[in-house]
Amino acid sequence: MQILQFSAFKRAYKKLPPQERRLVDDAIKSILADPELGEAKIGDLAGVRVHKFRLHNQTVLLAYQTNTSKNLLLLLALGPHENFYRDLKH
Repeated sequence: MQILQFSAFKRAYKKLPPQERRLVDDAIKSILADPELGEAKIGDLAGVRVHKFRLHNQTVLLAYQTNTSKNLLLLLALGPHENFYRDLKH
């Protein structure tokens, strides 16, 4: 499956130390194994799924979309819950 990263995801990923990047990579591998893993959103964010996981005692959200016909995973955003959905809409 091809993986594309949006700029919001790239910026957040770059700021992480290597140890935390490995945890994010593990979360991405989990999504690749089961694209339905994240919670499907409705309303303004219809078509977006959000996978929640722990990074050093903090819940981190990873927003993504999948396109199974094109075999594509779009990584949209990564970050803590605070203002996550508001920023994802813009």
